[in-house]
Amino acid sequence: MPVIVQKYGGSSVATIEKIGQVADRVVAAKKSGYDVCVVVSAMGKTTDELLALAKKASNSAAEPPRRELDMLLTTGERVSMALLSIAIHSRGESAISFTGSQSGIITNDRHFDARIIEVRPHRVEDELSRGRIVIIAGYQGMSYRREITTLGRGGSDTTAVAMAAALGAERCEIYSDVDGVYTGDPRVVEAAQHLPELGLATLQEMAEAGAKVLNAQAVEWARKEKIAIYARKTSDDPNAPRPKETIAREETTTAATASVRGIVGQDRVARITGPRSALSALVGTSARIDLALYDLATAGQEISALVPLLNVPDWEAKKGDLASVPYLTISEGHALVSVIGQGFTAGDNGRFLSTLEKAKIELLSFTSGPLRMSALVDREALSEAQRVLHADFVVA
Repeated sequence: MPVIVQKYGGSSVATIEKIGQVADRVVAAKKSGYDVCVVVSAMGKTTDELLALAKKASNSAAEPPRRELDMLLTTGERVSMALLSIAIHSRGESAISFTGSQSGIITNDRHFDARIIEVRPHRVEDELSRGRIVIIAGYQGMSYRREITTLGRGGSDTTAVAMAAALGAERCEIYSDVDGVYTGDPRVVEAAQHLPELGLATLQEMAEAGAKVLNAQAVEWARKEKIAIYARKTSDDPNAPRPKETIAREETTTAATASVRGIVGQDRVARITGPRSALSALVGTSARIDLALYDLATAGQEISALVPLLNVPDWEAKKGDLASVPYLTISEGHALVSVIGQGFTAGDNGRFLSTLEKAKIELLSFTSGPLRMSALVDREALSEAQRVLHADFVVA
């Protein structure tokens, strides 16, 4: 039978009742003629709660070691996978749960933000061939040194897409509490419009700029392996003739005609500035402490870089390492707002800057490329920046 991979986020499995609803949907997919592989996140806010426990255990004297964080945080998905497997069994279908390592997810040797380098789904394939539904703990894998690793926030998306590629799945369905991708965050922008289809290149740019609907590494895998992603809402009727969804694939009929596809905001961004003479030391120190830099640039005798803090649980320690580089200045309390599209011109850049200036929103930095225009602003101005840019570039 053809294979589909389904992924359910934390809000979809937050309670036993919701896990039961997911089990119903999974069993329905199985009975409709598919072999089904399911990837699950931890229940609700479990990951945040475990991180808080780790902070308490460290007595705030030092940042918890990333290796031990991985050992701790991976327990959240193990709870979800086992409970879902039990719920499916109670509905008369055979299911089996696997951790990331048991399902063949091999990563590099980084902790907390590892990257998948290979998938060996032999046990998954064996169980699918026996007619079982396979439940996989998302967000986690095993390094080539046999260490437990995690894939960063939203990493369950990456697990699902990578597994879909390894299994030759017909599609990868991503379920959450929203029914696809919008032109803006509906919680911030009331006029946000649903996007029924989207190109994967644009979706990856949105994810890398901070859109929460999908993990950037997951979209990267989808582009490389040509996997179609269906973003859906868990609570929607699975039997509806045309469910509301966003289908993301490499080529779409709208990709060639739409210049602007969305407005994206990314909260909690740190900024690093300094003289050009500090560039080599900054890059070398960042590599040594495993800190990813975003929008690293030089202008004349100055350098600047951004650090999105979502996947940096030990920021205080890393900030201390960066402070050892002479003449660097590190500032926090920033956010990044971006317009995502294609073929931006100098006129678009001017319009972007003018829109924020009219709203009296101060820009700390501005970058532009073929698919993205971004500005660094104060965190307090992020929501308003998203609204005015959406009104000017999407609604207008």
